[in-house]
Amino acid sequence: MSAGVRTYLELMRYKNCLLAGFAAVIGTLIAFNILASDAHSLHPPGNFPVSDAGLVFLVVFLVSGAGNAINDYFDIKIDSINRPERPIPSGRVKLKEAFYFSYLLFALGTALAFSINPVCGSIALFNSLLLIFYAKTLKGTPLLGNLSIGYLTGSTFLFGASVFGFEGLKTLFVLFVLSALAITAREIVKDIEDMEGDKTEGADTLPLRIGARKASYLAVLIGFLALFLSPLPYLMSVLGLRYLYLVLLADLGFLAAIHQILVCNNPAKSSKMLKIAMFFALLAFIAGV
Repeated sequence: MSAGVRTYLELMRYKNCLLAGFAAVIGTLIAFNILASDAHSLHPPGNFPVSDAGLVFLVVFLVSGAGNAINDYFDIKIDSINRPERPIPSGRVKLKEAFYFSYLLFALGTALAFSINPVCGSIALFNSLLLIFYAKTLKGTPLLGNLSIGYLTGSTFLFGASVFGFEGLKTLFVLFVLSALAITAREIVKDIEDMEGDKTEGADTLPLRIGARKASYLAVLIGFLALFLSPLPYLMSVLGLRYLYLVLLADLGFLAAIHQILVCNNPAKSSKMLKIAMFFALLAFIAGV
């Protein structure tokens, strides 16, 4: 792999893209199993749609990478302070190159999504536009920007389920809600972590608007809500008993993250703990299928 390819993969934050694509395929698998076993399903699927699942993975990988690239394009000044090692502030990728690269990924991802079905294409198009709007405008809007990222990340499960149309969307709505809440909490914590660079640049984030402590309380409240609702997929018969066992590990991770932000006043450690907790939540989703 050439140095140029590695740099563009770094710009996409390809590891996060791989995880997002994998989560979307998990959404397809869960929706398939639920619809296949539901006697009241209007359109029960036949065999698992392997080719569509592969396209789902590719679409989410491309659109997520495009979103990360366009975000870095608009965040060049802030990243020069907070993350100078990234491809654009380090000078390894020019601004114009990053801009065109991101739009190419958006176009490819959306076109592939429409090749699956109109529901997939509509979600991919909406999310692509929202990612651009977020990077340009919403990121500087307190709370609304955090909620946007929560939706975008949680919607990976919905996108995977949309292979089966609107019926698939209904089956995975609860997983979308849990994911969106967890991600929103982490985004607020990350804003607390980045306060120094954001303040220097004059950004208008929630912690800068209401203070780090109040922002921490809101992040904890949202995190507790996700924790409280975490048994719902089992109680609603969406996922099995193995999900319930494994999601307890994710809940412990959330509690550790809450301790780090409230008691230890360590947003960086809290953010890492939240990321670990969400990884265990993803494992719980897989095990519960």
